[in-house]
Amino acid sequence: MNGNYYLSKKLNLDLPLWTILCPILAVISLITVTSENILVSIGLSVALISAVLAAVHHAEVVAHKVGEPFGTIILALAITVIEVSLIVSLMISETGNAPSALARDTVFAAIMIILTGIIGICFLVGSVRYREQNYIKQGVSTALITLIAISILTLVLPNFTTSDVVGVYSESQLIFVAIISLILYGGFISVQTIRHRDYFLPKQCSDGIASELHVAPPNLFTTTVSLILLLVALIAVVLLSKKLSPVIEDMVFSMGAPKSLVGIIIATVILLPEGVAAYKAAKGDRLQTSLNLALGSALASIGLTIPAVAIVCYFTGMQVTLGIDAKSILLLVLSLFTVFLSLQSGRTNIQQGIVLLILFATYLFTTIVP
Repeated sequence: MNGNYYLSKKLNLDLPLWTILCPILAVISLITVTSENILVSIGLSVALISAVLAAVHHAEVVAHKVGEPFGTIILALAITVIEVSLIVSLMISETGNAPSALARDTVFAAIMIILTGIIGICFLVGSVRYREQNYIKQGVSTALITLIAISILTLVLPNFTTSDVVGVYSESQLIFVAIISLILYGGFISVQTIRHRDYFLPKQCSDGIASELHVAPPNLFTTTVSLILLLVALIAVVLLSKKLSPVIEDMVFSMGAPKSLVGIIIATVILLPEGVAAYKAAKGDRLQTSLNLALGSALASIGLTIPAVAIVCYFTGMQVTLGIDAKSILLLVLSLFTVFLSLQSGRTNIQQGIVLLILFATYLFTTIVP
């Protein structure tokens, strides 16, 4: 008998079987695996990615049940826990007294992957299938101006302050930036979910879109199980990331690649679920949903991760480097400018996707071959 059918019909549990098994298997792998070799590391990496995907799925189930604005907050917090756990685990494992650059590299990588990679793929796929796609400019504009402000204040401004070394905020400055990041992200969430929710809803609802938007919320039993499995998956992600952190750094070092590649690997793992969801939405002619997912993830990556890292630094005494170098500033400003111009007309075309993907390829190439 099909496992999903049994869960749905017999147990009244409307969850895919893999979302139940992955968190449990991740915990079992943590308990049983003690040796260290390449095959074990690959297996633990698969368990980590599976736990991340399962955690995001369960967060979405809980979010769908409680509705907005709490649903968006729950999903963002779940993603942030995963991101911060990976960042902090690797930061703690670092040796030396120099300020850690891992949080900066991961946040910057997340922004570049979203702006040029995910949005570029969505533009390309949507334009190939539908020639042009529509979206609501007011919602996209609100997300973009927030993203521009928060990214410049956290990643560029540290290079021009004088209270500490170049690229490093002093303790008071870091606390201030953490607070304003929360304010900017909180303001965006308020606009998206309460004051101007219609700015972020699909402009046109075909039958397929309407059915997706009005899917009945999960029952109480399904929601409760998802909440428990979400906690299990997040715990597994935290512990697996701590176990795999030396392996990730050793792999990057053995390749002779810059340490910033670690940030790209972390950001890729974290953004995988959102990237797949955004791609599917664009393929189904729901570009508004794709942009909501992409830009919302970028804002959560900075607006919640930076404050969390600031709290860790405050209580542990660690220092972080947030300022990106001149090459990265150029790529960031170019990407923000390109996306801003691409989203001014209310319609997208294939050339916009091509340009963004070229910028993404340039970012990856210049990271590996600086």
